[in-house]
Amino acid sequence: MNGELRILGIDPGLAASGWGLLDYTGQRARYLAHGCIETAPSQDHAERLLAIYEGIRAVLDRWQPAESAVEVLFFSRNVKSAIPVAEARGVFCMALAQAGLTVREFTPNAIKRAVTGVSTADKRQVQEMVRIILGLEDIPRPEHAADALAAAICAANSRMTL
Repeated sequence: MNGELRILGIDPGLAASGWGLLDYTGQRARYLAHGCIETAPSQDHAERLLAIYEGIRAVLDRWQPAESAVEVLFFSRNVKSAIPVAEARGVFCMALAQAGLTVREFTPNAIKRAVTGVSTADKRQVQEMVRIILGLEDIPRPEHAADALAAAICAANSRMTL
């Protein structure tokens, strides 16, 4: 692969959605930025979805990524909380598609494996490896942003095998 590819990782949620950006060149990922889009439970549900849309559009407009990596939702028990989070994820996917980005989806286990080498790694292990891989002094905070950077690293790593 020639040139640099800007990848946006997203950890979708309704209350807090992490995003993380890196530039990928060949086999090297370089950290750019991270953050979190937060909504309040006191807000109307539709207003929360609109805030997520406006938040991700601002990130897209500022950073102009070429590709995105979105974590696939995994819920084994609480379907009631899964539906609002799935709606938020849908807003992200719509905004990414609207911006013309390739949307690559990865399971939590695939992201853990790409970052730590083990699909059963715990959150702390993933966050520490994100810090090490990207050469950061501290683990990115909040944790949703670290998870989003992990998704972007997963997308970059998967390009090496394409």
